[in-house]
Amino acid sequence: MLESIAVILVILWLLGLVTSYTLGGLIHLLLVIALIVIVARLISGRTV
Repeated sequence: MLESIAVILVILWLLGLVTSYTLGGLIHLLLVIALIVIVARLISGRTV
């Protein structure tokens, strides 16, 4: 579940970069959240 959310957030971030539709800092906030989720997943020791 967390992995799916992280992937969706990264895709939305990339889409925001490509289309220059950023809504201020929202897209960058989505990237930070996605990275935090991925790092938390790696630290918890779960395998993919």
